[in-house]
Amino acid sequence: MQALVKEQKGYGHLIVKDVPEPAPGPDQVKIEVKYAGVCGSDLHAYEGHYDVKTPVILGHEFSGVVVQIGSNVTECRPGDRVTTETTYDICGECRYCESGDYNLCPRRVGLGSKQDGGWTNYVIARKESIHVLPEEVDYEAASLTEPLACAYHAVEKAEVGKGDTAVVLGPGPIGLLTAQVLQAGGASVIITGLSHDKTRLAKAEELGIDEQINIETENVKDIVLERTSGYGADLVFECTGAPPAANMGLDLLTKKGQYVQVGIFPEEKVSLNASDIIQKEIQVTGTRSQKAADWEPSLELIRSGTVDTKALITHEFDITQWDEAYDAIKNGGGIKVSLTPVNMEERGDNT
Repeated sequence: MQALVKEQKGYGHLIVKDVPEPAPGPDQVKIEVKYAGVCGSDLHAYEGHYDVKTPVILGHEFSGVVVQIGSNVTECRPGDRVTTETTYDICGECRYCESGDYNLCPRRVGLGSKQDGGWTNYVIARKESIHVLPEEVDYEAASLTEPLACAYHAVEKAEVGKGDTAVVLGPGPIGLLTAQVLQAGGASVIITGLSHDKTRLAKAEELGIDEQINIETENVKDIVLERTSGYGADLVFECTGAPPAANMGLDLLTKKGQYVQVGIFPEEKVSLNASDIIQKEIQVTGTRSQKAADWEPSLELIRSGTVDTKALITHEFDITQWDEAYDAIKNGGGIKVSLTPVNMEERGDNT
């Protein structure tokens, strides 16, 4: 089978090559990949800014059909339409694993970074990570369950009250998903972007996000204060990973407001306005990836139509078209790019 493999660390070194078709162990499931998304961390891996084990097949957002199961697997059966968590292995012994927070396990191995992922024909997943798709959820929508689970996980880090004003900084895929989850929880959502985010802000409007603001042409603080009788936002979710946006978010918050850092900063150490945090008694929370408890609620949000994941997919390429996919994201205004395997003409309809 063919796979899109990151062969060496550093910029580039991403090539399509023939690799052996994998077989599942006793506690594993073999999945035929139908659709796989391109995540920001995949871009960082390609550009050499995100540490992955090499060589490795990238891709951790995908859906597919079970084609083979190990002897100990009862969670699914061949023919089941599924998606899978990114967790491939954990220690199972630390306090985080015992509490179900195995996204924090220090020995966690993730698909598409430390273990071969979904930018290929077949992928192996552990049985505990498998989630069978509801009948109403097609493969394309399901391929974005993982980023939705990350957004759901982020929102779960805060206490969202009905009628709260929430600001989402950044209209990328995670920002657009976070905004939809917040609205499902009863919040009134303002999402912000820059002039070059015109397509993404238009997508936010299409998705029904309450308000979209270009911070280069509008004063977001004035708008937030006007909407909140001068108090400020109840919640801010920073989804860009840009330090200036983080400080803007702290400034937009009301006293005792909640700030959740979703985006990954380009450097480990950044300068934040500690005065805002202290003087306004702001609650600052980080959020990392997702865990098992986030997946079934996320699939239900897709099934019910409360969150539209498929609307975010603007481009589709097969894995041999990586250069076009990369360009669509970096320069072509793409929101979410989907990759498909090669030599899969009989992929079937999208059900």
